[in-house]
Amino acid sequence: MENQIEWEVAGMSCTNCAMTVEKQLKASDLEAIEVDFMAGAVRFSNPNKKDLQGVEKAINQLGYKVLHADAPGQARKASFWKTLLSTPLRRFIFCLVFTLPLWLHMIVHLPILSKAWFQLLLSLPVLFTGLYYFGRSGWHSLKKGIPNMNVLVTLGSLSAFIYSLYGTLTGRPENYLFYETSATIFTLVFMGGWLESRTVAQTQSAIKSLVVDQKIMANMLTYGADQEAIIFQVDSENLKVGDLLLIKSGETVPKDCKILSGTAAIDESILTGESLPVNKTTGELLVGGSTVIHGNLKVYVTAVGKDTVLQHMLQLVQKAQQEKPPMQLLADRISAVFVPVVLGLALLGFLINYFFAGQLFTESLMRAVAVLVIACPCAMGLATPAGIAVGLGRAAKKGILFKNARALEDFKNIRRIVFDKTGTLTTGAFQLGAFEYDPELGEAAFKALIFALEKYSNHPLAKTIVQHWKPGLNTGTASGDQVKIPRFAQVEEIKAVGMKGTLQDGQHIWAVSGAKAAELTGSTSLDDRHHLYLVKEHQLLGRVDFKDTIRPEAPEIIRTLQAGGFQVSMLSGDSQSNCEAVAGELGITEFYAKRTPDEKQEIINVMRSKEPVMMVGDGINDSPALAAATVGVSLSSATQIAMQTADVLLIQQGLTHLPLALGLGRHTYLTIKQNLFWAFAYNVIAIPIAGAGLLSPSFAALAMGLSDVVLGFNSIRLRWKNVALHS
Repeated sequence: MENQIEWEVAGMSCTNCAMTVEKQLKASDLEAIEVDFMAGAVRFSNPNKKDLQGVEKAINQLGYKVLHADAPGQARKASFWKTLLSTPLRRFIFCLVFTLPLWLHMIVHLPILSKAWFQLLLSLPVLFTGLYYFGRSGWHSLKKGIPNMNVLVTLGSLSAFIYSLYGTLTGRPENYLFYETSATIFTLVFMGGWLESRTVAQTQSAIKSLVVDQKIMANMLTYGADQEAIIFQVDSENLKVGDLLLIKSGETVPKDCKILSGTAAIDESILTGESLPVNKTTGELLVGGSTVIHGNLKVYVTAVGKDTVLQHMLQLVQKAQQEKPPMQLLADRISAVFVPVVLGLALLGFLINYFFAGQLFTESLMRAVAVLVIACPCAMGLATPAGIAVGLGRAAKKGILFKNARALEDFKNIRRIVFDKTGTLTTGAFQLGAFEYDPELGEAAFKALIFALEKYSNHPLAKTIVQHWKPGLNTGTASGDQVKIPRFAQVEEIKAVGMKGTLQDGQHIWAVSGAKAAELTGSTSLDDRHHLYLVKEHQLLGRVDFKDTIRPEAPEIIRTLQAGGFQVSMLSGDSQSNCEAVAGELGITEFYAKRTPDEKQEIINVMRSKEPVMMVGDGINDSPALAAATVGVSLSSATQIAMQTADVLLIQQGLTHLPLALGLGRHTYLTIKQNLFWAFAYNVIAIPIAGAGLLSPSFAALAMGLSDVVLGFNSIRLRWKNVALHS
């Protein structure tokens, strides 16, 4: 997008923070705004060429920090105090130094520790630090109409300080001495912020591990006038698509590449999470960031920057992370009004305690302060994103990409799984079987006609023909004559039918299924026992058979799913006999054969009307069914349109990680439910306890600081929790 800008913004910890920043950006007339508080990223466009210095300043005033803004003046040298207090940990330690002596007066009886003026002096540095970081943010959030948690923290601490200061100035410190409460609130909230930032960072660690620093030196290969190879090193950031490279044993693949020559063992754990190396040879693709264990390769660069596989994965995961599943919407609505409600409850509690419960003014005030401090809207805003971040990150490390967060939630209801056959349950790596042709046409001309059509298709059968017959057509016939490949004026691929080519003289050549061949020739003897028929106008020229093999992992995957209580079906455009053979070998009792894309979509629609259904497919003809399913799953070998339509992509090892994807979806949803329960239960229980005087403001601050940490650790459990289905 034109004028697209991305900033890194520190300090956002929940949905409430994100809403505050988003409202500020909208007020600044910026467009296409996306705020991802988990990743600390803000994206927007600036079509009106607005001065971004003012926008950056406004965000900083809200208590957040723009770290990498496209605005001038970013490199200004920070002052000593800003450097000293530049991180949550440093702010916590700074305040703790002054707060500890205030705690000592409760256990160590030194006269100076009980002096009001001494406690005032100790509390002032903490107060000023708290007001700078929490007070400013709270004040500006009030002006923007979205009061945040800092309003509650600031009011609580400031109330205790002002009350204590009043007692000090009037000479009655014995009943008004709450300086340690004021300092403790800010100190423990700083501690909670530090722990929270660490927890959020851990929930993001799996996703951040996809961000590979690929600024390495690459061996660029070029040739001189005498065709002698010249190798020189360049920064990988300067590589372009098409550059020739030499990658040696032990080196990192700098960008996505395709092997021109050589064989090597490649560590692709960065993409698949698997430690065992895979063998790669000529014609195969390498992922940038993988490592050559042994072997030397000559390659050319196929993608750089945001077009690489890892960057594409990261973009998909980040996009899914920003989406909000339905269960989060209620929490967001409550978070938006949470602070005003808590302010009202604190005031109401003070009035009830003072005027109706017979409590002294001091006790009533401390109870109101405890209510302000213990309330935590961040927990509700963090509950879903924390769980999603860990779930998506673990999935991505195993090559499972959720393109939207909705799919994670939809997985919990899936009981029926429908598989395509060709390229999904089977390898799609067909072998040529028997073929017959018209003797008058001849074998060479027969092969040339089919090759000339099928080279324009991505269908697995077409790829098999091209792979097996191209070398022979290039070298000529057994008699030494070079085979002439026909040139078509037009070639068209028709879904679930085959290929249609128009010759220069206007005649039509078809490479199609048995049903279409019977229609074209008017023959009733043609059926789907053979895979491919060659027809010229209305004349049958020959047929080709193929042999397909079932994926090695497919039998175990089907058994695992059936043992897990899933109803497994197969939906294919292939012949009845072929489908029956594959279904029988895999133990699938329900299958549909000879179905067009429209018929596949209709079958999925009927199934979905009864129960949620997952469709797993890889071809162009699967895309309508993938779109119609509750959750569509596609493989990395799928066509581009199938991958775009699917909700979930299995990047590596075929169907191997499908049970893990299902398990992660279910357990991520369970974790989010647990997080939301904790967030709501904490606030529902903690606020009345504080209002009843059963919790001091200091302990309330500690409880609030730890509430998000509990939630974060519950989410982090997903990183090692056993979630996969087992047979």
